[in-house]
Amino acid sequence: MIHCSQLRKDFETDRGRFRAVDDISFEVEKGTFFTLLGPSGCGKSTTLRSIAGLEDPDAGTIRIADQLVFSSGEGIDVAPHKRDIGMVFQSYAIWPHMTVFENVALPLKASRRGLSRSQIRERVLGALAKVQMDGLEDRPAPHLSGGQQQRLALARALVKEPKVMLLDEPLSNLDAKLREQMRVELSEILKRLNITTLYVTHDQAEALAMSHRIAVMHQGRIIQTGTPQEIYCRPNSKFVADFIGQCNFFQGEVKRLGQDGEPALVATPHGLFSCSISDNAKIGIRVLVCIRPENIRLLGEPSHAPNVVEGEVTSVAFLGEYLDCLVGIGSEESIRLHLHPTHELKKGQKVYLHMPLESLCAVQME
Repeated sequence: MIHCSQLRKDFETDRGRFRAVDDISFEVEKGTFFTLLGPSGCGKSTTLRSIAGLEDPDAGTIRIADQLVFSSGEGIDVAPHKRDIGMVFQSYAIWPHMTVFENVALPLKASRRGLSRSQIRERVLGALAKVQMDGLEDRPAPHLSGGQQQRLALARALVKEPKVMLLDEPLSNLDAKLREQMRVELSEILKRLNITTLYVTHDQAEALAMSHRIAVMHQGRIIQTGTPQEIYCRPNSKFVADFIGQCNFFQGEVKRLGQDGEPALVATPHGLFSCSISDNAKIGIRVLVCIRPENIRLLGEPSHAPNVVEGEVTSVAFLGEYLDCLVGIGSEESIRLHLHPTHELKKGQKVYLHMPLESLCAVQME
């Protein structure tokens, strides 16, 4: 439904030419909720705006459904209003002097499609019903709550019945509790309507909770693409592992590649670890062994099982949902683990930590 190939965009700055999008390629299949995730300045919003026609890329091609909307080689650049898209901006761009109905009707009136007043009314009320705003069509826009404004912006994007929906950090202006509520509502609405969606955010929790697939961006490039589970549980680099959630890292050297049903082996200052490893790894290379804090198990006694290390508790913080613990395992290294809040752990206590094979992976040094 959306296909971008070798997309590139440069900007001129006071410090010279800056490459915001660096030859990226990706595809969003029909009905998929696809998220571009990354820190500020990584190029995700520039990519979205290029697809919308609000930025002119320097190179590459963009297809929406069966329409080629941009091609640097063929000199094609379709105007934004002629691309079959709906868009929700970070600011919502709601007209405060209009009612809810008038805001939603505006795209239909501006498109000059020749719709009658009754047809426009039918489309507007249908769009409002889809976002659960029935009966609010006569309310002045300034009298809406933050969540209602977000749904109004979505209804206005839906009223044209676009093939593709583009959303640029639409929840970032909401407070934390409302943002959590709205990401559930927004995701359910778009998935129920089976609309192909390209979503931009820097919020890892949003991306993991809402997406079918995620592309992690860094410095204008896509670093990894996969399902939320693949991105979180099997990161392909330190950047991805560190950006999405918390992660422990240990430097090591590959001693055995995983093959014939056997796991890979990595030698570290804390012992030999059995773990998964990327297919292009080689024996002898330096790697980082990664594990999430919530995947580490606390043992009640010493064990000679693989992937067990001994340490001393250096800090314990009660965070409500879990205990955030640091365990020193060397003169300068610590492991962070998250335990159920009912655990009783004290500073200075000797502990034994087990890092399960299925939760341990090695990535190449960057």
